[in-house]
Amino acid sequence: MNIGKEKQSEAKTPQNHSIILENRRTMTISGITDADSFDERAICLYTQLGELIIRGSGLHIDSMSVETGDMTITGEIQAMIYGDSDKKHPLTAFGKLFR
Repeated sequence: MNIGKEKQSEAKTPQNHSIILENRRTMTISGITDADSFDERAICLYTQLGELIIRGSGLHIDSMSVETGDMTITGEIQAMIYGDSDKKHPLTAFGKLFR
């Protein structure tokens, strides 16, 4: 039986990472693996491709999906900065929601 092989391939399917930015006011991100910290000026995330920092003013996390690793952010988005793709960060309590 090949049931074991099928379960293994379904269990760890890598997510894609994408960003959609609309009018610098609404951002939809997929492939989030952890959320480190956030306030109205900066949101620090970890994605499939490494660390991502979003900077702006009035930033707010509108929605997030634990199952898919998707997040929607609103506010005045001024910068998106990728960090080291190899940087590993221990999961925070908030980040454990994305596991």
